[in-house]
Amino acid sequence: MFNLSIEEIKERGAFHTATEIHHQPEVWRELLSTMEKSKSGFKEFLEEISEKHEQVHVILTGAGTSAFVGDTLAPELNKWCKRNVFFDAIPTTDIVSNPREYLKPDRPTVMVSFARSGNSPESVAAVALGEKCIKDFYQVVITCNKDGQLAANIKGDDRSITVLMPEKSNDKSLAMTSSFTSMLLAGYELFLPEEAKGTIADQVIANGDRLIKRVGDHIDTVLGIDFNRIVYLGSGLLGMLAEEASLKMLELTGGQVIAFHDSSLGFRHGPKSVLNKQTVVVVFLSENEYTRKYDLDMLRQLHEEGTAAMVVALTQNADKDVEELAHFTVSISEGGKSPQNDLQAALSYIIFAQALAMKKSMKLGITPDNPSPNGEISRVVQGVTIHHYDEEA
Repeated sequence: MFNLSIEEIKERGAFHTATEIHHQPEVWRELLSTMEKSKSGFKEFLEEISEKHEQVHVILTGAGTSAFVGDTLAPELNKWCKRNVFFDAIPTTDIVSNPREYLKPDRPTVMVSFARSGNSPESVAAVALGEKCIKDFYQVVITCNKDGQLAANIKGDDRSITVLMPEKSNDKSLAMTSSFTSMLLAGYELFLPEEAKGTIADQVIANGDRLIKRVGDHIDTVLGIDFNRIVYLGSGLLGMLAEEASLKMLELTGGQVIAFHDSSLGFRHGPKSVLNKQTVVVVFLSENEYTRKYDLDMLRQLHEEGTAAMVVALTQNADKDVEELAHFTVSISEGGKSPQNDLQAALSYIIFAQALAMKKSMKLGITPDNPSPNGEISRVVQGVTIHHYDEEA
């Protein structure tokens, strides 16, 4: 896996992380097969809510990586949503600390909780606040843990449903990898109309399979640069994905590599000052013809200024412009069909970022399965106090 032997991966404390990154296309295949059997029931549940109310607010929520699932999904879902349904990505950490700003008593709301364990204190508290504050409140729990508190709390509740991810998605390593992409794909499958999705199995799973086989070579090329900073850039939902990509590097290297993220347009407005000769920049290129122009403009500026040590372009299909402007180009559709939209491409783009973070961690002598042995961060967040909320105060 990733140009490493199983023995070396185990010795370096990376077995769970490597396995969980590597088996993602397999997990996606199982997920889509399972969801197909229950899809009609899920769709009926959601249709009834939208038909019952003049307006429906769908809050996509979670903490950390789980929150970034909603961030990445929301732009694509809003592009295709019904006239009376609006998707809003709000982290549980914001809901819990500022419920009045996000939970409106007279606004019918579906809270979609993305959760690997389903036991994070903010996730449980956000749901409790929704139930307390909102008159017409519904839940969708998308989780990797059938025994988690979020799933347990809604058993027998006809205003709620649970969408359970395959068992293999419940990552054992500290950093979320297959759990992130599985929940992203589940949200995509659940909320998008059929005409918007295309043939996911052909365009997402097949590309993921191909990338997994060759991503080790791509990563080793990047690791030829001795970098201690990395910047991920993208536009639209790929700008949201950039936040998750940067978090993976920060987590898996125990903070030894400083990771940044921004939009292709926003990066010029101050954050570009982070660039130096120990910085790698990774640009997630959009396939939207209009949006891609801005990504190419950023590549062009990075190329002309030459401030970064390496600029890597991830694209669905390589073209001459991209290859001339970037030091290194990764085409995720090489030899196969192109994804139909940027969200489908995101599932492959993030594999590159996950694997790069894992191998950089190993290069630094860190154990990716547990990059925080002193307990500063943990698989399920610790040290959170949930305070009583008084609606009248």
